[in-house]
Amino acid sequence: MEWRFQTAEGLATALRAGEVSSVELTGEAIARIERDDKSVNAICVPDFDRARAAARDADEARARGEDRPLLGIPVTVKESYNIAGLPTTWGIPQHRNYLPAEDAVQVSRLKAAGAVVLGKTNVPLGLQDIQSFNEIYGTTGNPWDHSRTPGGSSGGSAAALASGFGALSIGSDMAGSLRTPAHFCGVYAHKPTLGLAAARGMVPPPAPALPVDHDLAVVGPMARSARDLMLLLDVMAGPDPLTLGVAHDVRLPPARHERLRDFRVLVLDEHPFIATGSAVRAGVDRVAEALVDGGARVERHSPLLPDLAEAALLYTQLVVSGAVGRFPVEVQERLRTRVAALSADDRSLDAARLRGMVLSHRDWIEADKRRELHRHAWRQLFAEFDAVVSPITPTPAFPHDHNPDPGERRIDIDGVEHPYLDQLVWAGLATLPGLPATAVPAGRSAEGLPVGVQLIGPMYEDRTPLRLAELLEQRIGGFQAPECETGA
Repeated sequence: MEWRFQTAEGLATALRAGEVSSVELTGEAIARIERDDKSVNAICVPDFDRARAAARDADEARARGEDRPLLGIPVTVKESYNIAGLPTTWGIPQHRNYLPAEDAVQVSRLKAAGAVVLGKTNVPLGLQDIQSFNEIYGTTGNPWDHSRTPGGSSGGSAAALASGFGALSIGSDMAGSLRTPAHFCGVYAHKPTLGLAAARGMVPPPAPALPVDHDLAVVGPMARSARDLMLLLDVMAGPDPLTLGVAHDVRLPPARHERLRDFRVLVLDEHPFIATGSAVRAGVDRVAEALVDGGARVERHSPLLPDLAEAALLYTQLVVSGAVGRFPVEVQERLRTRVAALSADDRSLDAARLRGMVLSHRDWIEADKRRELHRHAWRQLFAEFDAVVSPITPTPAFPHDHNPDPGERRIDIDGVEHPYLDQLVWAGLATLPGLPATAVPAGRSAEGLPVGVQLIGPMYEDRTPLRLAELLEQRIGGFQAPECETGA
């Protein structure tokens, strides 16, 4: 049997039935990576010797009667997670030789669940791009079209999944870093509720791996099916034992509904700051039609929806302020001069980015208060709806663009150029209030590129968008292997 694109759930069933061994699955996965990854460059740090040893251990454990959620299943891990004995660089050249002493919490949880870690997947410099390339490991291509990006910053993980390099991967998300690569590569990803999954050890080198409460960022699962997302989220979810002194355990509430016809869904496809490309709009429409056909209550507008323009400006300021905290003093002074020259009524995204770079603590507190108002507005919306469907970015995967100044890059939306960073506003829709969001395949563009949408759910009700993703997968289909990979 061909195991390459089998789901983790399917592999677990086969392993339990004795149809295949972990040694066989791991050996096949390694052979595929060695054969096919030269053109994709998804796996930047292989760990094949330890993977083979872990596979042998998994088979021996199963022979003893053990059974764990991921026992014997080959997986990959985003490069930004610490794995003892492997470099963690975040693509930063001066840290190319940094070796952490211990595994990140989520790597420990993967291993405790029995997973076999094949290696680490590529990222952009500092995790700060919608692409995945850096000076150390080079450029990762999209398995559907190597001239295009797989997205970022979890682009290597999405490319690995679409190429059949392991059944699962773990990534992180603050500006769509899980959802955008899933959308670009035709796979699934889930941005959990803020704080749901511990992130210790997912830290830039050489910072110590300490428990932290991230302002916007989360860690989360990636897979080739909706059910696999839930399988992996159950492994990942839970607080850091260093903060509570207990083993991780979390009881998420069940999905609000089990049947498609019981869901109440708000569908969005327009944003005040950026156009929605025709391919993505078609994907949103395809999902909306499937919901209607399945008997769900679907609305296109609601007065309960928080103001999208204000949310985008607020998100932009907060995400930028967290990214520039270590800028040199002289750079900060130059930025303050530029901000002082802005018109008080300039409410563009460019102005929001600039203001975010010099946000004072006092102004951050005020922004945080405004964010809490948005969070409460979402609570009110989710009293009337169960999920919100929206784009993840305005377009499918775009061609590689390595201009060192992101401010000079442009994104082509149906022949019209827009500022490159403006495409982040859709990702910020769920990130600002800390809501769970599941990225699901929604068809292909006219050029044959994958298109995805996100299903946003209520805070701490991650199982609701995940269940909706599973029901949509049954109705419209899910992951499809890239044509350029299936013949390999």
